[in-house]
Amino acid sequence: MARINAREVALKVLYAVDQEEAYANLALDRILEHYRPGKLDRAFATELAYGVLRRLNTLDWLLGHFLRQPLASQNPWIRNLLRLGAYQIMYMDRVPDSAAVNESAELARRYGHPGAVGFVNGVLRNLARRGRQIPLPDLKDDPVAYISLYYSHPAWLVRRWLKEYGLEETIALCQANNGPAPNTVRTNTLKISRQELMERLGEEGVTAEPTSFAPEGLKIAGFPSLHSFAPFEEGLFLVQDESSILVGHALSPLPGARVLDAAAAPGTKTTHLAQLMGDRGEITALDIHPHKIKLIAANCRRLGITCVRPVEADARHLDQSTHHQWDFILLDAPCSGLGVLRRRPDARWRKTEASIAEMAGLQKEMLEGVARCLKPGGVLVYSTCTVTREENLGQVEDFLNRHPEFQLEDLSTLLPAGLDEQGTLSRGYIQLLPHRHGMDGFFMARLRKRVPV
Repeated sequence: MARINAREVALKVLYAVDQEEAYANLALDRILEHYRPGKLDRAFATELAYGVLRRLNTLDWLLGHFLRQPLASQNPWIRNLLRLGAYQIMYMDRVPDSAAVNESAELARRYGHPGAVGFVNGVLRNLARRGRQIPLPDLKDDPVAYISLYYSHPAWLVRRWLKEYGLEETIALCQANNGPAPNTVRTNTLKISRQELMERLGEEGVTAEPTSFAPEGLKIAGFPSLHSFAPFEEGLFLVQDESSILVGHALSPLPGARVLDAAAAPGTKTTHLAQLMGDRGEITALDIHPHKIKLIAANCRRLGITCVRPVEADARHLDQSTHHQWDFILLDAPCSGLGVLRRRPDARWRKTEASIAEMAGLQKEMLEGVARCLKPGGVLVYSTCTVTREENLGQVEDFLNRHPEFQLEDLSTLLPAGLDEQGTLSRGYIQLLPHRHGMDGFFMARLRKRVPV
């Protein structure tokens, strides 16, 4: 098999996302696995592909100044090659403009029509000479257009965040979404302590440090390939962001309890609940997809967890025999995923306002379904990995209006005070944000079902 360089790997990823509607992370994994470039090329290809996808609308806007025909009308290989070259010119100081232009022209020779080399060369040379002088819209006159282009986010999303968060917070959130996400793992405390895991990782040449808030978390530098990494295969840890780990602590199920994880796949939070329970009790882990049920079971086997029972079922439509059966319920609901945009660089372009409304409708149905399953006196935690009020606090407030038998319960004894910048933990909920807390955007609320008098 012919080896290809990092730029060609990135080009193939961009083409797959553009033309095949592939998810960037899956396309990247597939192409890297197929061509097996060296370590440095893997890192460079990842930076290129993800960087282009993060900055997509800005790159398209800049390129539009140097094209006679719309970028969308270009051959898809050439369109994405122009984006790839433009990203290196505008955002990668360590790459000389000449290298970005020449390497792009060389790829155009292989992927374009006979005139593509001169076309790509001309457009990118013009961009290199004049692109940095193109003025952006004025922040004061048109904050939506300015933020959308400078920080490369969809205008509809910027408009929504300006309304919900204000100017400074919106800019900070968009800026964080364009930065790197930390590599975080959760210690499997059923097998090893965090300190012991940190030492074991060090023996394997992996540098780790404790997370700021989650007691089982470690931030990893130089993340290894997990397929052949002994500590992973031994079930000593699981990849999980710090904010996601905190969801388990928001529920804090007791050993021996009956627990329902209503949207459990692939079992990341499920297995954390099992750890918190000392693998004692019973956790029923639901998902509607058979292949995802297998993922839950596989994660439990690797971690040595026995108290989890994976079940193929829809939390919206559980039969009457399940009513009032569980002491603790976690509903980590499907959502728009706007809290994890820095991990999924193509996701910002896939979302729409309609998709947020659709998710909110699904969340409402799932909350109604699981509310019936909780025992009086039991605890329900509702969580999402998004940052929209409609899916988060607004969803909880609407639920409480329909269900006076539920009430929010103080989280300040379960989650670290250092998270509580907005002073909401005592009211039973918290919105975590990447730029404030250094972790993925997450919402969680703890509700208790009253015991009838």
